[in-house]
Amino acid sequence: MISAFKKMFSIPQLKEKLIFTIVLLILCRVGAYITVPGVNAEEVVKLFKFTAGGGQNLLQLVDIFSGGAFAQMTVIALGVMPYISASILMQILMTLLPSLQREVRENPEAGKRKIGKGTRLFTLLLAVIQSSVYAVYAMKINSSSPGIIVQELLNFQIGGYPWVFFLLVILTMTTGTLLLMWMGEMITEKGIGNGVSLIITLGILSSFPSVLGNIIRQLNLDSQESGQLTFTSVAVLATFFVLILVGTILLIQGQRNIPVQYARRMVGRQEVQGGTANIPLKLNYAGVIPVIFASTFLMSIGWIAQLVGKEGFFEWVAGIFSPGSFTYLIVYSLLIIFFTYFWTTTQFHPEQIASDLKKNGAFIPGVRQGKPTQDYLEQSMNKIVLAGALSLALIAILPTLVSKFLSVDASISNFFGGTSLLILVGVVLDTMKQIESHLIMKRYDGFMTKGKY
Repeated sequence: MISAFKKMFSIPQLKEKLIFTIVLLILCRVGAYITVPGVNAEEVVKLFKFTAGGGQNLLQLVDIFSGGAFAQMTVIALGVMPYISASILMQILMTLLPSLQREVRENPEAGKRKIGKGTRLFTLLLAVIQSSVYAVYAMKINSSSPGIIVQELLNFQIGGYPWVFFLLVILTMTTGTLLLMWMGEMITEKGIGNGVSLIITLGILSSFPSVLGNIIRQLNLDSQESGQLTFTSVAVLATFFVLILVGTILLIQGQRNIPVQYARRMVGRQEVQGGTANIPLKLNYAGVIPVIFASTFLMSIGWIAQLVGKEGFFEWVAGIFSPGSFTYLIVYSLLIIFFTYFWTTTQFHPEQIASDLKKNGAFIPGVRQGKPTQDYLEQSMNKIVLAGALSLALIAILPTLVSKFLSVDASISNFFGGTSLLILVGVVLDTMKQIESHLIMKRYDGFMTKGKY
């Protein structure tokens, strides 16, 4: 392990990318400790703990994803949820607009810039809406528990509304979200790994010390009396944690190889006859994207409903999207399956693969070139995606079911739950693959050139 780290930092280009990524991630965490101006952070945290309660609560899940920023009402309280929601909207929009699909296919660079611009505009709009809802919620809790908001801000009113406070919340939280979005894009472009996924992962990891402390407190080791948690329940949770960890790795790494034969192929500058290869079809082609999309979608709808009101329609919506409820698990599973198919459909192009095989004089044994090859690849991927989507949904909801059976605190189950674990494992594996590709390139450069670095 130590030698692997030495290798990583021995390549100047990779070293620069790693340092750039680490510095930006540290800056992302700094925002989690900067409270919105005019807000008493200590009172907000106390009230949040009281509001969240001990059961499964959506606010706790939102707080875990934001790394504790949501509960403290900081400038990055919204996290990257608006950006992910905007990405979902742009992907849906791209499927509904054939002209946009054609533009992306014919001119990838221009299409990518257009999609990026649309995603940023949607992010800005969603961040303004969500921060406005947060401001309304803060006003509501301040009316029942005075002292959360500085009174001077509330005294300055226009038309009976404290517009200064609203503008402060909207401006600071929207700016924080846009800054996280920019940092995520910079990490993806100039660093290592997917920037937005790494920011979410860092937020999840940052809650680990508090979760560990919560486990120790609930074990009640200082007293002879039994605590909320027992060693048996901790052992069962640890066992499921290991099993889900192994299952997640197998799911992400699993693939089916489609054999391909070449009538002729180029090796260097020479054309040789025959040859074999494989087309790897991943069991989970979409990775952890469906889990992130489904979680963000439910959190965006649920926490807005939970913050806006506690009566009537909003109370019903908040109950449906409350983590741990039966309806939440069903909707969550269906959304994971939907986004798995949706992402695979938008990213996997069998017609392009079939065309490339035909141009290179390659074919799948027993399948004719052209349209039959395209249909074969599409059918094969659909079968694999179904198995992968069902496995992904099962891993995501299984810890929640176990925690309900063992009556484990929501903060513990949410951290060790399938959602957090899937994101952690998926992002770590993806990042390690990128690092490994740099190490392999270094090894090849070492054979071809001497003293390049």
